[in-house]
Amino acid sequence: PDGVDDIRAALARYDTPQAPPRTDELRRQVGHAWLAYQHAHYGQLVRVVPGLLDAAQGVRSPELLVQAYRITSSLLVKLGEADLAWLAADRAMAAAGDDPTLAATATIAVAQALRAANRDPLALTAAQSAANRLLPPSSRTGDHEVGGFGGDQSARQPHDQRGAGQRGVGLRPAGEWAVGGALLLQAALAAAGCGEHRRADELIGRAAGIAAGLRGYDDTHRTSFGPVAVELARVVVAAVRGDAVEAVRRHAIVVRREAWRRLPAEHRGAYLVDVARAYLQVGDLRGAARALVDADSVAPAEVRCRPLARTLIAEVARGHPAPAGVARLATLVGLTR
Repeated sequence: PDGVDDIRAALARYDTPQAPPRTDELRRQVGHAWLAYQHAHYGQLVRVVPGLLDAAQGVRSPELLVQAYRITSSLLVKLGEADLAWLAADRAMAAAGDDPTLAATATIAVAQALRAANRDPLALTAAQSAANRLLPPSSRTGDHEVGGFGGDQSARQPHDQRGAGQRGVGLRPAGEWAVGGALLLQAALAAAGCGEHRRADELIGRAAGIAAGLRGYDDTHRTSFGPVAVELARVVVAAVRGDAVEAVRRHAIVVRREAWRRLPAEHRGAYLVDVARAYLQVGDLRGAARALVDADSVAPAEVRCRPLARTLIAEVARGHPAPAGVARLATLVGLTR
């Protein structure tokens, strides 16, 4: 969608508005922007973000400013503007100040932007370092010792962490553990992009241990982290390392889970675009087409706005005959007339 120049202009403004909104009004705006992002309403969000950034600068709440910059960075990654996304993510880091949790959430955006810019080594360092700062040492030893427990995790969790799981594993809020887990997944994806496949598997193992200890937590930091997010990351990592057969096998299992349908539309749509690439790796044009069509039904903007999706559509459409549904997508994104 048009409007990236308006976002660039908003990032270039350093003055604060004459009459900034109240904090509660800005909080409502930020919440609305997150919902728009999670529903993959990118065209709407492009129009909203410049004003949101101006308002956040005026209120000067570190928490809301970090969230506004995170939303901006995530949106710009979707639109193929990796360098601008990195700028927004860096602003989030600066706004976080000395708050370790805010800094960790900002680092999620940093890692995403660096990966989008093909700077996987930098993304790996940033995400893993932030995860290690946020998570206790007991979470760094592998899949079965995260949070200081292993084996029957439900039996070893402190009593006040069963059921709703608002404090998750260990003695800190579950939302902080989810941020740490999300950072580990970003680090794993970056490691896979660097060709460090064993390290990627180890990082996913750590994330899996954290996810297993979370029970119905309130995702206050908008991470979408949990067991199903870990399984989706396993699929993507397998595809990146060239094991597309394993990726497709795991994909067929994970999308049958109930938790898959509870993920935000943005998360599911982005994942399906990645899976289309795995199907292409095994030469399954029909599977790739099905994944792209499914992504379009779940989150149309994931297919119609992202440069990666356009590339995949073009590749699938070159098949003779083109698989069902792809010709329509090719027309929708302007590849054919």
